[in-house]
Amino acid sequence: MTETTMRDHWWWRPGWSVGRRFYTWHLTFRGQPDVHQLAAAHRAALAPLRDDLTLIPDQWLHLTTQGIGFIDEVSEDDVQAIVAAAHTRLAAVPAFDIELGPAVVDPEAVLLPANPAEPVQRLRAAIRTAIGDVLHEVPEAADGFRPHVSVAYSAVNGTAEHVTEALAPLGASTATAHIAAADLIVIHRDKRMYEWETYASVPLG
Repeated sequence: MTETTMRDHWWWRPGWSVGRRFYTWHLTFRGQPDVHQLAAAHRAALAPLRDDLTLIPDQWLHLTTQGIGFIDEVSEDDVQAIVAAAHTRLAAVPAFDIELGPAVVDPEAVLLPANPAEPVQRLRAAIRTAIGDVLHEVPEAADGFRPHVSVAYSAVNGTAEHVTEALAPLGASTATAHIAAADLIVIHRDKRMYEWETYASVPLG
């Protein structure tokens, strides 16, 4: 936890606006009590800072994996073809466990890094291949992917010291997550929270 300053996560990135929706692949954590317990412990520790942080409820915990594009820029036929390709590609990727945590203070969030990273990276590579089976160009860079789950986003610009202090009692807390599927979701951030509807859930092999 080396960050000394934080910045508001909720600035409008290029292309995003209220009402606009985006297709993306995430790992989600329905029915994963170990992950939910760890997230709850972090929410409790950070609750006094709720004016400065957006705390993520269990429903919206996610591991961002691979985007496709805004829904007004990708055809429904292409999305369905990508899902079909993903069923084939992900059938060759075995289900796996990862450890989430301990928490790290990022400039815009409190993160639980995923370890080992390699199984998530292999899953992402399979999804990218499925997208490439359909689209001429796969969005987003292949390199530099650091799998993590955010438990809070910074909602202001300011110091990180109070965040680090609030997390100290949690020590090196971690949770185990079982990854058996990848979800294609339709996501928005209209209310300073990432919220979505699931388009398709594709099982791993």
